[in-house]
Amino acid sequence: MTPPPLASFSSFRNLILETDPDAIATPEQIPDGFLLAQAGTLSAHYIPFDYVNRSARLVLVGISPGFVQWKNAVREARRLLALGAPEDDVLRAAKYTGAFSGAIRPNLVALLDHVGLQRWLGIPSCASLFGEHAHLMHVTAVLRHPIFVAGKNYNGASPNMLTTPLLQAQLLDYFAAEASALPGAVYVPLGPKVGLALDWLARRGMLAPERILHGVPHPSGANAERIAYFLGRKDKATLSSRTNGAQIDADRRALRARMAALGVD
Repeated sequence: MTPPPLASFSSFRNLILETDPDAIATPEQIPDGFLLAQAGTLSAHYIPFDYVNRSARLVLVGISPGFVQWKNAVREARRLLALGAPEDDVLRAAKYTGAFSGAIRPNLVALLDHVGLQRWLGIPSCASLFGEHAHLMHVTAVLRHPIFVAGKNYNGASPNMLTTPLLQAQLLDYFAAEASALPGAVYVPLGPKVGLALDWLARRGMLAPERILHGVPHPSGANAERIAYFLGRKDKATLSSRTNGAQIDADRRALRARMAALGVD
């Protein structure tokens, strides 16, 4: 049997024009036409995130877009389609609308600079990745399309994406294809579940393991203490019981070794 073709923007263009995301309050209300796959309470829905920045040298990888990202991306794509914008512009804008906005951005920049990625990229600071050096960065997720479990955003924990057929298929069909287009980039997994997924792909020869930079804390404000300790802004003796300082120390040493292998002192 021939497998079904992968979802692409051209197949969803008219549906996006017909859909008002502001009238959709929950994932259950997403029109059926966006559904890509379903197994029990698990579902995957198309989002216009087809754009891949093929000149990128740094790839930031999350778990999966959530419902708010789905609404924002569909809203922006619909707006630009109505204006007659070229498809590439529509997809680029839909992909990056609101990406790492608000308080999360300075955290992310501080973490990436602390690791030394600005030196590897040859730029003054990773802050410029959100401006003049945006061509050097690609933002994606191991599960490109939003995944919902019983109508809630998938958090990467349950079910296990590496043993669940629907999620395995999403990972292999979409993210693996992106990775093959960016063989010279380095990958920063945002969160341990993402790191496990990247290692799973590396074991299958789809990603070079030496180009995965494990150990960068997630830049979310909810992760403030881990970020502060990673950046040297907080003493180990003052850490709460929720933060494993020894593990962060080990992650930092491993990252320094990995960056040294890439030519960064």
